[in-house]
Amino acid sequence: MSAIHHRACNLCEAMCGLAIEHHEGRVVAIRGDAQDPLSRGFLCVKAQALQEVYEDPDRLRHPLRRRGSDWEEVGWEEALDEIAARLLAVQARHGRDAVAVYMGNPTVHDYGAMIGGSLLEASLGTASRFSASSVDQLPRMFVSRLLYGHQGLLPVPDVDRTAWFLVVGANPVASNGSLLGAPGISRRLAELRRRGGKVVVVDPRRTETAAVADEHRFIRPGTDALLLLAMLQVIFAEGRSRPGRLAAFTDGLDELAGIAARFPPERVSAATGIAAGEIRRLACELAAAPAAAPYGRVGACTQRFGGLTSWLLDALAVVTGNLDREGGLLFARPAVDLVALGSRFGIGPAEIGRHRTRVRGLPSFGGQLPAIALAEEIDTPGRGRLRALLTIAGNPVLSLPDGGRLERALGGLELMVAVDLYRNETTRFADFILPAAQALEQDHYDLALHLLTVRNTARYSPPLFAPSAGVRPSWRILAGIAARLDRGRRGPGRLGAGLKWRLLERLGPAGLLDLGLRLGPYGDRFLPGSRGLSLARLRRAPHGLDFGALAPRLPALLATQRIELVPEPLRRDLDRLEAALAAPLAAGGLQLIGRRHLRDNNSWLHNSPRLLSGGDRCTLLMHPDDAAARRLRHGDRVRVRSRTGAVEVPLAVSPGVMPGVVSLPHGYGHGRPGARLRVAARHPGASINDLTDTELFDELTGNAGLNGTAVAVEAVRAPDDARGPEEPLRPAGTPPAPG
Repeated sequence: MSAIHHRACNLCEAMCGLAIEHHEGRVVAIRGDAQDPLSRGFLCVKAQALQEVYEDPDRLRHPLRRRGSDWEEVGWEEALDEIAARLLAVQARHGRDAVAVYMGNPTVHDYGAMIGGSLLEASLGTASRFSASSVDQLPRMFVSRLLYGHQGLLPVPDVDRTAWFLVVGANPVASNGSLLGAPGISRRLAELRRRGGKVVVVDPRRTETAAVADEHRFIRPGTDALLLLAMLQVIFAEGRSRPGRLAAFTDGLDELAGIAARFPPERVSAATGIAAGEIRRLACELAAAPAAAPYGRVGACTQRFGGLTSWLLDALAVVTGNLDREGGLLFARPAVDLVALGSRFGIGPAEIGRHRTRVRGLPSFGGQLPAIALAEEIDTPGRGRLRALLTIAGNPVLSLPDGGRLERALGGLELMVAVDLYRNETTRFADFILPAAQALEQDHYDLALHLLTVRNTARYSPPLFAPSAGVRPSWRILAGIAARLDRGRRGPGRLGAGLKWRLLERLGPAGLLDLGLRLGPYGDRFLPGSRGLSLARLRRAPHGLDFGALAPRLPALLATQRIELVPEPLRRDLDRLEAALAAPLAAGGLQLIGRRHLRDNNSWLHNSPRLLSGGDRCTLLMHPDDAAARRLRHGDRVRVRSRTGAVEVPLAVSPGVMPGVVSLPHGYGHGRPGARLRVAARHPGASINDLTDTELFDELTGNAGLNGTAVAVEAVRAPDDARGPEEPLRPAGTPPAPG
């Protein structure tokens, strides 16, 4: 007889509740949990991949050690002993910073890996720390640090109560929400419209979200900050600024008005591609709405002006009184309050620029260096060169700009260690691959993502299955390396690191989670007889607990009790925006942007037969006018070239992308020699990051500029076909050469 296991899905930020039917160690069916207070029974197709990954014959189930061009299985103790010894040897020869750590996006969905990874970085004592944050959402955290005093204070659009939802460079219908825990977003948007609200999408592509919105406006990649400044100019100039109670604890409103005055709609219209009258109308509608929620995501962050765009979205909310307001932007109250706990244990606001990269001098944020520098820090000769790399649940060959360069650089490392489920496009270069337990084999709690939910909830998921023989939970792998480093090292820092891994070994992640819950805003504070929250209580609530709708929390939540609306770093960066506005656009040039599909999740799930079923999704979208100008037709195989590389893909001609813009999905590029992802290899596609450029980035934050890459597109011809001269390529936004 089958049984039902309840848990939260760990594949994206929606955290949908699952009801998993299982029998004798096998999954029978996965359905939505109708009693989950956040997802209310919603479930997207990606959840089915939990079963397919668990059962995948390509998933690694024993540690692997490289032997020349082949691999051999090795015991855990032998592997961890050798890895620690070789890491210590590299640091003894080249210094502690010669060892780098890269944490991939899945780490944030594994609270044990988050804890263990931080412990391992501390034991290594290296400043060479990288993660997917700086190819995803670093500008959002950077702005929160400057405006509100802490990178973890992330305002959430109150989509369930808003009347006017502005979506800039985001596609929540495909992503299920990003930096926005709103499962069933299509249903929520439909409810918004039924109650008389409006959804406006601004994006270079007619996304799945745009298709269900009331209004969609094309915008040229990288010009969102200009649009938002023009909207602010209209609001200030027409006397529509209504900050309300925010004015009492906000500094810089008058200064922002002066800045916005330099960017009237008529000045930015040509650059953005949006008519001045339309900009004015949008600004007036937002200001007049009873509640409005400006929201931006990947497209707003992964561009040359990601920091400014993230800032101006919040500024719109402040100026119109929609920050910290029902129906506007609110701050969640998570059961484990990482911001408050961090302050209690001496982990405060992120430091900016404490370290810099060796080659370009790019600044760190919160102890992490920009990931765009990883390849050059490995392959550029000289003192301080990276000699060893640990990747944790990451595939940077497919996820970082100029992946081809990184691919070439990895072969020159003295040591590479990967903690991963697969031998993928990155881990195939490793000397050791250490297989972590799969999601259904570990307990789960969304430690970070509850900072971003549209409702305050908490849910703990025990393991469904015992770990397969030969794999270990990720935290135990990372703690095992840290413990060996501590025992093998002599010198400063040994005592502190040793205490940390001993505490983790003693309590486990669940013990630390219990501590966080009990000290959190709903916790029992260890008081006898208290009805407050603890892990034991959460275990007794398999569908999760609901602590209510988001509510205003300012100014008490602010580190300084005030909002600094125009911080100096953002003020300085406006000069760069002015220069870009003055630079003429290249006539006839194309700019490349990414896209995602509901069945895709970066490169994680492309070995799932169910998710990879259907037609080829790795196609280049191009507007009919651009196709006609190049004599290209729908279905042609085309070559896309950038400064960094070239790929070949099928062409999909569609009016759903802006003229002058082409779009390729991210996460593809499988089938490389040495990887073992047999389903993905049958649907390889092409990697957009063989085209993206590390020279295109947000200079304010160091975030990758994945959107706006200058490309040329041509038909793939036979060798004897006549071809004209290839057009020169340059980073997007730079002026054309004279003459």
